[in-house]
Amino acid sequence: MDNDKTPPKANRYTCAEYREEMILAGLQRALNRKDLSPEERKELEQQIAELEKKMGL
Repeated sequence: MDNDKTPPKANRYTCAEYREEMILAGLQRALNRKDLSPEERKELEQQIAELEKKMGL
């Protein structure tokens, strides 16, 4: 019988994953600002796309 109470590694939610999610949420909030220039909007969209790709979304 296995007495190990820790979940398998595949099911662990890491600090790095949490951090990536918080960064993504912040970028998405920034993208909703009404005063963004087209260049700022494009940069934010690019950062969001790169982060989502890294996260596997």
